Parts: sequence; structure tokens; C-alpha cells
Amino acid sequence: MKIKLALAGLLAVGVTLPAVAQTSYYVVQDTKTKKCTIMDKRPTVTEETVVGPDGVVYKTRTEAESAMKTVKVCTTE
Repeated sequence: MKIKLALAGLLAVGVTLPAVAQTSYYVVQDTKTKKCTIMDKRPTVTEETVVGPDGVVYKTRTEAESAMKTVKVCTTE
């Protein structure tokens, strides 16, 4: 009985751990200042909007940084 419970616990951790480990990055523009930043969460406030090709989600911060350089609406000051 204890072994089954332990195996069930390990299985639950094994299934949820990869989902937690995956981080998504978004290129986000502040609509007031027009400056872009990279966020690891989708913006929830109306002053920030995801920019880029169809609000694409990047798997690494490096990918997001490269993409931010190509987005025309982002200013670099």
C-alpha cells in the first residue's frame, strides 16, 4: 500500500514538473511610453500589450531579445 502511494506521488510530481519548468517569454510594449520589455508572464493590465508577429511566445529570453530588435513599434532610447 505504501509503495503504491509513493509511486502515485512520484508520478504526479513527474507529470507536473516539466510544466512548471517551462517558462515563456513575451515582448511587451508599454502603450504610454512605447518602450518594449521582455516579460515571463502575459501582461494583464491594459497599459501593456504583447507585440510581435501574432503575439508569439518565445521559449528562451535570448529568442525574445533577438525578436525585440526586429519589432518596428519598439523604440530604443
